[in-house]
Amino acid sequence: MPITRNTETIRPTQSEFGQIAYDVMNCVYEIHNAFGRFFDEAVYKRELAERMSGIELELPVTVSHGSFAKRYKLDVLAHNRGVFEFKAAESIVHRHRGQTINYLLLFDLPHGKIINVPPERVGDEFVNCHLRLDALRDPSVETVGFQSTVAGASFFHHHLISMIQDWGSGLEIGLYEEAMTHFLGGEDQVLLPVPVIGSKGQVYDQRIRLLAPDVAFKITGFPDRLEAFEVHARRLLEHTTLKAIHWANVTHKHVTFTTIR
Repeated sequence: MPITRNTETIRPTQSEFGQIAYDVMNCVYEIHNAFGRFFDEAVYKRELAERMSGIELELPVTVSHGSFAKRYKLDVLAHNRGVFEFKAAESIVHRHRGQTINYLLLFDLPHGKIINVPPERVGDEFVNCHLRLDALRDPSVETVGFQSTVAGASFFHHHLISMIQDWGSGLEIGLYEEAMTHFLGGEDQVLLPVPVIGSKGQVYDQRIRLLAPDVAFKITGFPDRLEAFEVHARRLLEHTTLKAIHWANVTHKHVTFTTIR
């Protein structure tokens, strides 16, 4: 199975999750008042499990495809119905929301919440995801700007589409890039130094993921403004020895393959 977990979940209504979240947050506030704000996030979630019934911690889920496998651990599952991600950060940022959506998809749940413990007053944010991975395994694919004659193109297209058909298109973008790196032979074979050329010659060697000699690859998940990425990708080509970048932009409904030269 491409996604393996030992815990069965139950999809709640929004009002059911609202009650669960209310109970969890009341308990978290009490813990935060008692413990203060200077402990690691593990302290707060483990104390939550001590004080509340129906709380499970650090639940594993494995995403696999062929010889590739990655294991995640969900911070908190409440009553088999709600995902709660604990953070110890200055503030809740976009990356935290993406991580939570990743867990909602992997555990087939529609509602979650991020809890940030370091602020003087606990930070929290609802995250909803009504999509399900079963519905994300057949997005439309566009290859108009993709040059199949450039080295690595066929490998890149085949493996990414195969992953999406296995997992769906909604998981965190880093997962697809990590799997692609694995199938190319691993970090030591893929993340290689590329000379950066400045106004007076070579100024640095920057490590970039390569599909083939002088051909890089990048997987993104931009909902819009793709042209901005392409502008900066072309500047990268202008100031390195790279000859091309194979780029795939993956959203829930579309996958666009482009070759930038």
